[in-house]
Amino acid sequence: MATQPIPSASWALFARDVLAAAVLHADQESVPAPRDVSLPHGGVFVTLHKHRRLRGCMGTLDADVPLAEAVRRATLSAAFHDPRFPPVASPELAELDLEVSVLSHPEPMHDLAELVIGRHGVLVRRGPQRGLFLPQVAAEHHLDRETFVSRCCDEKAGLPADAWRQPDTEVLLFTTEVFRA
Repeated sequence: MATQPIPSASWALFARDVLAAAVLHADQESVPAPRDVSLPHGGVFVTLHKHRRLRGCMGTLDADVPLAEAVRRATLSAAFHDPRFPPVASPELAELDLEVSVLSHPEPMHDLAELVIGRHGVLVRRGPQRGLFLPQVAAEHHLDRETFVSRCCDEKAGLPADAWRQPDTEVLLFTTEVFRA
């Protein structure tokens, strides 16, 4: 599973500029995107932290959207549509750290031993239910492989914790390139 090359860390700065424009009611569509906006990806997630605490995290798995548009959408979703948090307000801008995770295309996991903690994220799917954990989640919370996949099933996909063991549940692995600003 190869990670896609990303030209620079400018994706996080782009996300920050999009967020600032949106919060300040400026035209966020006019924020210039980094070069090579046609770069392939398997999705994008943007995570906001305020004083090292989660402030929002949303993304898309739509790989057909150009990277710049995926980063723009994920940034706005994390800032304004994460149901766990109120919308970001202008006084918070200086206190926010942004993390842009550009996902590789997910590949099926055939055995739990394939999952490398801190390197792989997981995507669990069964019918219309799905859940995703970025690789950072396992490392930050000191989760082992089984706990990582089980919690993704339970907390993100709304499935039983052991659903990943069932043949009708698909578990996919992906890597990320992470950019911070």
